Amino acid sequence: MLDALGVDVETEEHVFGGAAIDAHGTALTDETLAACQAADAVLLAAVGGPRWDTTDPHAPRPEQGLLDLRKGLGLFANLRPVRPLPALYDASPLRRERIEGTDLLVVRELTGGIYFGEKTRTDTEASDLCHYTVAEVERIARVAFDAARTRRGAVASVDKANVLETSRQWRQVVHRVHRDDFSDVELQDVLVDNAAMQLVSRPSDFDVIVTENLFGDILSDEAAMLTGSLGMLPSASLGAPDDPGLFEPVHGSAPDIAGTGAANPLAMLLSTALMLHHGLGLPQEAAALESAVDRALEAGLRTRDLGGSATTAEATRGVLDHLTRSTA
Repeated sequence: MLDALGVDVETEEHVFGGAAIDAHGTALTDETLAACQAADAVLLAAVGGPRWDTTDPHAPRPEQGLLDLRKGLGLFANLRPVRPLPALYDASPLRRERIEGTDLLVVRELTGGIYFGEKTRTDTEASDLCHYTVAEVERIARVAFDAARTRRGAVASVDKANVLETSRQWRQVVHRVHRDDFSDVELQDVLVDNAAMQLVSRPSDFDVIVTENLFGDILSDEAAMLTGSLGMLPSASLGAPDDPGLFEPVHGSAPDIAGTGAANPLAMLLSTALMLHHGLGLPQEAAALESAVDRALEAGLRTRDLGGSATTAEATRGVLDHLTRSTA
């Protein structure tokens, strides 16, 4: 795909997640982390699966490798664009009139919150600490406001400030950043349970959603279904401007269809487009790849999860054919 775009890049492959656990006993080796830190961008495939699920707190898990990689690369902002395509409106579980015109961006804080807080467990109790600093909230708020300025100029900050002290701090900091530096952007506060309802009742009202780690994980997967399938949703995880970004599909590994050719490759192709744009500084090539995906779908391409029969290879070839025509 990159060759068809005329993009000349040097690539390395490394095992990660479950494959790394099988080979090395850990989801992320020091060698892989060092290679990612030295790269310009990291394109990541799905990493988990029931084979490595365990309740043993000392056993390695694929997801821990992902958390450690995000930490190791300083990736604090996860961007998940959600734009149902007209060609796929009927594939969504929601009625066409509910999703028409939806074009939103979920900005999720990635390195704080309950996933990274202190954890305890005994035979009779367990706890997970949700911890945020003012600086962590401030920097993710700036990412969201900056993104809104390039879109429709509206940010919905999602929290649970009626119950949680971390959310009260979140709201206070977001409002201060807005007042001091982004007063031209519209800001509204939305409680997370209300946000979950609004995402399925009137998703087109949202422009940019910014929220903390756990809420963002849940809401972005919910928003993914607006497109008709998790197999359609890409993501970008970014840190400092000079650090490598991480680009990956939102979906999991789906081991039940591994090797059958039934997997939808479009989220990976769209994640590659995000990599071209945000990781390699090639916005025109990114737009060309996104356009090729759109046109392939408009021409009738459907994988099994979208109600069709196209295999992984056929879907990839369909996008490649449209890309080749546009660059010929």
